[in-house]
Amino acid sequence: MAEKNGNWRPVQPLIAVSADVCELYNYPWHAAPHQYLEAAVAGAGVFPLVVPSLGERLDLDRLLDAVDGVMITGSGSNVHPSIYGGDASEINGPYDPARDSTTLPLICKAIERGIPLLAICRGIQEMNVALGGTLATEIHERPGMLDHREPSNENRDERFAIRQALTVKPKGYLSGVLGDSNIQVNSLHRQAIDQPGSQLEVEAVAEDGTVEAVSVRNARSFAIGVQWHPEYWVKSDRASALIFRAFGDAVRAHAAMRIGIKNATE
Repeated sequence: MAEKNGNWRPVQPLIAVSADVCELYNYPWHAAPHQYLEAAVAGAGVFPLVVPSLGERLDLDRLLDAVDGVMITGSGSNVHPSIYGGDASEINGPYDPARDSTTLPLICKAIERGIPLLAICRGIQEMNVALGGTLATEIHERPGMLDHREPSNENRDERFAIRQALTVKPKGYLSGVLGDSNIQVNSLHRQAIDQPGSQLEVEAVAEDGTVEAVSVRNARSFAIGVQWHPEYWVKSDRASALIFRAFGDAVRAHAAMRIGIKNATE
């Protein structure tokens, strides 16, 4: 606990948050959507730090020495297909290679070091590619597949409405977090996991078999990827709230362990 103006308040552990590189006011910005940052604070009780997408120029080990969690956000861009053996196209874009060069090694290092990881939407796709998996693009064009794309609607709440049924793997990691095997989510995407990375366990699927959640097999800490958007309804949807709460609890546990190790060596 920390004291401010005579009042006690919980200490917020730091987490690293991915950034998109986008054009704004005629020059490039490194930015993260507000909804994810708000969910990190309100839903997980952590302090989000946006990490610029500067690739190999960043000392990611130094970053991970200073934080107790990593959150990889969703985005309008896609992972560049050249990374997983696919073909780039104008239809499949836009791409953000600067983000790819930062998030993929960050994901691998977080898993290796046992630092809690929550990957959302584009994040689950980055997680899969980072661990050797592949992606299926424009899945709505495949026979028998549902249209998972974001509806065309000016009302953001209606676009992100919870409308899709998922089946959660019984007795899996995510089932332990949610305490339920059937949930409704707001899954909005054009591409999805095709071949899962060898370290990944499929945790939930949509009615058409699309992979909607994964965990890292034998992970040392919380390491979950979801294709939907729990950040959007974290304050009102039970499943969304439980995911962020579990992530926050894992971050605090990691922070306590790190402080304990530091104190033991001093």
